Amino acid sequence: MPSPYVELEVGQHTVKVTNPEKVYFPGLGDQGRKIDLVNYYLSVDDGILRALWERPTYLQRFPDGVDGEEVYQKRVPAHRPEWLETVRVTFPSGRHADALCVTHLAAVAWAANLGTVTFHPWHARRADLDHPDELRIDIDPQPGTDFADAKRVAGTVREVLEELGWAGFPKTSGGRGVHVYVRIEPRWTFPEVRRAAIAFAREVERRRPGDVTTAWWKEERGANVFIDYNQNARDRTIASAYSARARPTGPVSAPVTWEELPDVDTADFTIVSMPDRFAALGDLHAAINKVAYSIEPLLEWAERDKRDKGLGDMPYPPNYPKMPGEPMRVQPSRAKRVTSEDASD
Repeated sequence: MPSPYVELEVGQHTVKVTNPEKVYFPGLGDQGRKIDLVNYYLSVDDGILRALWERPTYLQRFPDGVDGEEVYQKRVPAHRPEWLETVRVTFPSGRHADALCVTHLAAVAWAANLGTVTFHPWHARRADLDHPDELRIDIDPQPGTDFADAKRVAGTVREVLEELGWAGFPKTSGGRGVHVYVRIEPRWTFPEVRRAAIAFAREVERRRPGDVTTAWWKEERGANVFIDYNQNARDRTIASAYSARARPTGPVSAPVTWEELPDVDTADFTIVSMPDRFAALGDLHAAINKVAYSIEPLLEWAERDKRDKGLGDMPYPPNYPKMPGEPMRVQPSRAKRVTSEDASD
């Protein structure tokens, strides 16, 4: 028997939603079906489009709902509508793929029908994939810390941004963290933008000793909030603004104002509650494209840290080739063990 489906008119395109009654978010009861996910994305139209517009976007799919198997998909399926746009990206390995490139809301609805719960866009756009236009500050609580700690660190992030004269746009991660986006001029390479992110993170770490860490290795982080500078490396992505997250209660990565951030809770924002909020407030990131900043101040901080404190580059994730100037990419405890063994030979 053919699968049940409904057809939605989204702009100039028709999007078929198969098995619309399938439960995706069991914690939401009869408001957590696949059709509810699709309708959620249609309700935050301008917001999700602004977050994904012309960025290579990877799809975190759960075809059987968030309690089922996860498919993290960088390549768009070969069987797709003729109107769907793609962009060819190159991975750190040198291989390439054709990724989704969102230019209209129908593409978002089409992806949601595939079980895409979360959208993961690049921080560069199709017109210039080698030069990011977004600095991403990922405030990530470690074991022993929580969302409240992340929000307090975000206050220091705001303080540093204001001293730079920059506008930062915060959002909840949809989990325990906070993300802050800054629009930058697309003049610098991924390694340069990552270097700027390291300098920014180190400045926050200096201002909150004992609360913040930039240590890449988990064994060195302790019960601190980690600022993940590597989210600014090529091919690294985080959940977009307005993306749903793969938890039974359907939380959303929600743009918030700096003023309300200290008092919000992740549970405040779900695919059920967010449409009314969006209808009332619109996209709180609507002004993000108005001003793009130069990262030269941060690159100057990076030079200062290297010159005055001996602080150079930090390790890349393990799937990256060895990068120029990168320190030894091995866990400190393992490095000590190897050194001890060498000394005893």
